[in-house]
Amino acid sequence: MASFTRSDDLQGAEFVDTNLRGARFVGADLSEVVMRGVEVRAADIDAPWLSDGETFFRVNGVNVIPFVEAELDRRFPGRSERRAEDPDDLRAAWAALERTWAATLERVAAMPADTVDVSVAGEWSFAQTLRHLVLATDMWLGGAILEKEQPFHPIGQTDTGTGDDGRLDMSVFTTVKPTYAEVLDVRAGRVAMVRDFLATVTPEVLAAQRKNPHAPDYPETVLSCLHVILEEEWEHHRYAVRDLDTIEAKPDA
Repeated sequence: MASFTRSDDLQGAEFVDTNLRGARFVGADLSEVVMRGVEVRAADIDAPWLSDGETFFRVNGVNVIPFVEAELDRRFPGRSERRAEDPDDLRAAWAALERTWAATLERVAAMPADTVDVSVAGEWSFAQTLRHLVLATDMWLGGAILEKEQPFHPIGQTDTGTGDDGRLDMSVFTTVKPTYAEVLDVRAGRVAMVRDFLATVTPEVLAAQRKNPHAPDYPETVLSCLHVILEEEWEHHRYAVRDLDTIEAKPDA
């Protein structure tokens, strides 16, 4: 099977009468791609940034983003509050998120013990997802909002596992796989850290400027940093539930 990596420049390429059946695109930039007369039966697209900014996604001339967003909000009660703007609404949004994750953790606890380490189609396992959310909290609350010099817990899961992702001092992260109990303990601490911060946050604090951890010269507000945390939480919860459904339907996934 042919493999095209980031070293290949396919911008502006044209595919005519090309058989891409079963092809897999991961981390690929398909923005502004135009498809005409294509066969897309059973296609599966997952784009977490689908509703960002002025983005549209048309299928047969219909912008499907509003329909997708409405359906996801229906499936995941509380998700619609992820862009809350005032302190009380943010506290309610986080409480809803905590309830959602608590139910999912109970579901996982009732499944076989090794479920937490199962990877579906190369995606992060459930335990790795929780570790990544530890990293997200450390980056956007500990680092960006609270401006800690070294906010990261060693078990945090980076975008590239234990490799160099170009933004972090990788020496602070462990190369040893933590136990699931350890992951749960650190994750619970990070959830509580967000809850405690929101408990006393004020409109003035929400409006204060901070540095974007990915681009320090680009200013963010405390509120926008919190929105990133909420977005990360809901998107990764969706991924986790998707993969748990697959594992239950097909144990050898």
